[in-house]
Parts: sequence; C-alpha cells; structure tokens
Amino acid sequence: QVQLVESGGGLVQSGGSLRLSCAASGTIYSSYRMAWFRQAPGKEREFVASVTWRNNKKDYADSLKGRFTISRDAAENTVLLQMNNLRPEDTAVYYCAADDSPDSSPGVISAYDFWGQGTQVTVAS
Repeated sequence: QVQLVESGGGLVQSGGSLRLSCAASGTIYSSYRMAWFRQAPGKEREFVASVTWRNNKKDYADSLKGRFTISRDAAENTVLLQMNNLRPEDTAVYYCAADDSPDSSPGVISAYDFWGQGTQVTVAS
C-alpha cells in the first residue's frame, strides 16, 4: 500500500512559480509510474505530467510542455512538479498518483492505483 501526500500549493500571481511536492510512504517499486493530475472547478480531471521510477522517463500534457517540469527523488520517495509562468487557467486542485503496473498511456486516469488528497493551486490575474 502506498500513501501519497501533496504539499506546496497556494495562491500566486499570474506569471509566478510554485513547486509542488508529493511525499510517498510505503514501498515504491522500480516498476512504478508517478504522475500529477489536476482538476479545475466544473471540469474533468486531466493529466499534467508523469515520470517512471526506474528510468526517469517523463511525459507531459502537450499544453504544459515548457512551463511545467516533473522530477523524482528516489532517495526521498518524492515527486516534484515545478510550475513556472503560471496562468489563471492553471488554477485547480493538483493530485499526485501512482501506477503500480504501468501498461497504458500515462494519461489514463483509471490506470492509477493510488491517489493523494490534492493540493489547491490558485493563480490570480
């Protein structure tokens, strides 16, 4: 069993930056894929970025490439999401997720087995 706890959300002005952190407790096996999703009010949850634990392969939502960067710290069992040049449309609850047997596209929500409670990011215009 894996528990995920997100932190680092908050209120930021448009153009600012935030770094989200996802602390994982329990055993993260090398086969895992870790990801960030987000959900804005009244909208469906959407894929942001993912990273594989073994070989550090990264994937991003096309619309976020160049502004968001995902990374992982295997020693600390932590996944980070660096968000730069934030816009009001980035306002959402951001969720960390873990897939213990990734065999589908990284953006498939149903593939993820463990989820955090989420952290709110609000970008003011």
